[in-house]
Amino acid sequence: MSQLSFLDQLTRQRRALSVSELTSQLKDLIEGNYFNVWVEGEVSNFRRHSSGHWYFTLKDELAQLRCACFKTQNRLVRFSPEDGMAARVRGRLSVYEARGEYQMVVETIEPTGAGALQLAFEQLKAKLAAEGFFDLSRKRPLPLFPRRVGLVTSPTGAAIRDILRTLRRRSHTTSVLIAPARVQGEGAAHEIAGAIATLNSIASVDVIIIGRGGGSIEDLWCFNEEVVARAVFLSRTPVIAAIGHETDFTIADFTADLRASTPSAAAEIVSATRNDLIERIRTLDDRIRSAVSYDVADWRNRLFALHTNRAFEGIRSKIGNLAQRVDEAAYKNDSSLRNLIRCLRSEHHEAALKLERADIRRTLALRRSRLEGKTARLLAERSSVTSKKRERFQRAAGKLDSLSPLAVLGRGYAIAFDRDGCVIKRAADIDSGEQVRVRVDEGEIDCVKQ
Repeated sequence: MSQLSFLDQLTRQRRALSVSELTSQLKDLIEGNYFNVWVEGEVSNFRRHSSGHWYFTLKDELAQLRCACFKTQNRLVRFSPEDGMAARVRGRLSVYEARGEYQMVVETIEPTGAGALQLAFEQLKAKLAAEGFFDLSRKRPLPLFPRRVGLVTSPTGAAIRDILRTLRRRSHTTSVLIAPARVQGEGAAHEIAGAIATLNSIASVDVIIIGRGGGSIEDLWCFNEEVVARAVFLSRTPVIAAIGHETDFTIADFTADLRASTPSAAAEIVSATRNDLIERIRTLDDRIRSAVSYDVADWRNRLFALHTNRAFEGIRSKIGNLAQRVDEAAYKNDSSLRNLIRCLRSEHHEAALKLERADIRRTLALRRSRLEGKTARLLAERSSVTSKKRERFQRAAGKLDSLSPLAVLGRGYAIAFDRDGCVIKRAADIDSGEQVRVRVDEGEIDCVKQ
């Protein structure tokens, strides 16, 4: 019995495992012992598949490890891994049976050195800057006196109370339209973007404030999401970002048309009171009046000093002499002009007399009479010549008509042609039975010689 048992054991030991069996055993062994491990190395061959999964290799100087981070896990990662980045990953070892390779299924990725959130912040900031999101040229001016302010914030937070308190204290004509949205946690970014879009669809909203109180970078992270940055960038209504404290900066702050240090500061910006404006106008008016009064007094003093200066006496004397010379020159000019007019009027009178003596109208009448006589003679001669030539033409036409063969046909004669179109002068020129064409006065007759 023991001998059979030994043979069975020997046979069992010599039985070969299939590849699938061995791989399955290794898979159970590896996954059972390495289900939660941290590995550190350099990322290389990073690939983002169309399915949303990430594939990359983690390596050091002596070895490398294939890694896969599936979509359900990598959507929680705030940054995008890049080749050459040093990173720490947590996950479980698994065997990919189709290739007989072991790999790490990654659940968490952390960059070594800079934090994951800070790295994601810098990556998104560089991307949006390249697209022109932060250009000063696209920043829109805020309305001077907004009638309605759109507010995107949490309806239960401290920021909304600070903003409403400031607006109520500083302005009684500004109304507030609140678009509530979560400002922290998963899904908050999409709610903020949706609230901005909703306020943009309301024409009466003049300016939009997005804000919340202070917090950690994790608390403020929804304002670093790309969906919020694009909603601010595409907003037709000017946007003020009032997020956190004065030292907190988010992507939304860089994209907005204006950044306020706190939510209360944003409310003060949009609620410049009428008294503030009146006081500023009064201050400017006083400054202008003082400056003008000073300039007028200064110029009055300068003018009085110049007026009392003795040098002006000599100038007045020279001006008087020049005025007298101008008057004399004007008198001489008037006299010369009157003499010239008198001479021209005399010459004109003499020329008129000469024209009357010449009597041009009589000469023109004589020449017109001669011209009319010659014209009448020319017309009579032309009529005589035309009549003579018409008579000669009619006589020639009569002779031509009397000699025309067609006129002969009209008197009852005929002309015979053979089949070649030649005129038949004698009956012997054609044979019996030959076809003959006879031309008469009004047409032709086909005949046959008998």
